[in-house]
Amino acid sequence: MAAAARALRVVPPALHVPSATRHLHTTPACLKTRAARVRAGKGDKLVTYERAHPPHYIGHRKGWLSLHTGNLCGEAGAAQRALEDAFLRRFLHGTFPGLLADEVVLKRRGNLLVIGALLAQALPPPKLYFLLGYAETLLGHFYKCPVRLELQTVPARVPYKYL
Repeated sequence: MAAAARALRVVPPALHVPSATRHLHTTPACLKTRAARVRAGKGDKLVTYERAHPPHYIGHRKGWLSLHTGNLCGEAGAAQRALEDAFLRRFLHGTFPGLLADEVVLKRRGNLLVIGALLAQALPPPKLYFLLGYAETLLGHFYKCPVRLELQTVPARVPYKYL
C-alpha cells in the first residue's frame, strides 16, 4: 500500500486523474417536432397555404415543391438536384426581390426545367418581362437545358389564414 502511495507521488500532476468515475445524466424527452411550423400569434400574422400545413401533410394536403425522378429507388443525383433547387430558389429571390408572393415550384420534365411562381404586382410589365427573359436566359446557360418560367401576378400576398 505504501509503495502505491509513493508511486502516485512520483506521477507528474498533469497525468494525475483526480476522479475517474462516470455519471449518468438524465433529461426529459422532448417529443415535439417544431421544424417548419408556424407559431400562433395574436391573429395578425399572415400565413400562406404552404406554411399553414406542417411537413407531414406533404402528399395529403399539399404537394411537393420540387418534382423530379431523382428520389426514386436506384436513381442517382438526388443530392445534386437538392443543391440545384436551393440555388434556383436563391437566384429567384435575388432576381425578383420582395416580389415572390408564395413558394417557388420546380418541375423537371425530361430535359426541360419549369419554374412556377406567384409574384406581387409591384413592377411595371416591361420591367417584369425583362427580368423574365433575363432569368430564363441566364438559367438556360447555367444548366445547359431549356428553362421556362411560368409567372403569375397577384395584387397582394394571398392569405390563407391569420395566426
